[in-house]
Amino acid sequence: MTKTSRLSFPATVTALCEAIAAAGNTVFATIDQSAAAEDAGLSLRPTTLIVFGNPKAGTPLMEAYPLVALDLPLKLLVWEDDALVCVAYIPMSEIAARYGVTDMDARIAAVDRTLHDLTESIV
Repeated sequence: MTKTSRLSFPATVTALCEAIAAAGNTVFATIDQSAAAEDAGLSLRPTTLIVFGNPKAGTPLMEAYPLVALDLPLKLLVWEDDALVCVAYIPMSEIAARYGVTDMDARIAAVDRTLHDLTESIV
């Protein structure tokens, strides 16, 4: 899922991190991938990966389906290209389908709603 932000690149990253925290989730890391590229002597458009989650939502999924942990915690990718700021994520329903998760439809739908609501806050 990819959406276009109405905010600048830095404002988008900040707004998403604030919205994540306000929704009761934890930001585990913000990885400035363009800074990492620069440290390696390379150039990359402004790109940041936000890694976040809520153990109350994710732990039952990982307990029942251990391979889900390959895609959790959740991630939002923010990048800027030609003054257009985009945010992308993989819906929990796609992650669940990838690992054959069953009998957790309400939990999966709740995570998808959270991802939708977080990203709608910047469009």
